[in-house]
Amino acid sequence: MSEQRFIIEMGMGNDQYGMDYTKAAARAIEDAIRHSAIPLFEATGRSHDEMRVQVTIGVAEPDKVDCAALARNLPRGRAEVTAVEGGLNVTNPDTGNVLVVATAAVEAFLPRQG
Repeated sequence: MSEQRFIIEMGMGNDQYGMDYTKAAARAIEDAIRHSAIPLFEATGRSHDEMRVQVTIGVAEPDKVDCAALARNLPRGRAEVTAVEGGLNVTNPDTGNVLVVATAAVEAFLPRQG
């Protein structure tokens, strides 16, 4: 059965002092879903378990993101998290500290209705 995307939210997060890509990604996901309310489930009586949540994280060093930990922390649905090259590293010229900026696209899918 094919799926149909019914929501997409975008967010941005950062880690200013620890160069923690997973922390920046978690903040980007939180930013994306913070203002979302999906009354569809209450209105139709559908279960959140029917929803597949696909998250794409953009960071400068995708291999440093713990995608499994991020997926476990998503509040609803069956989550998949993928990290890709994107985002931004910004170096403070005075201290050499690197600020990690992550972007997130959070998409939700349900089985297509006939």
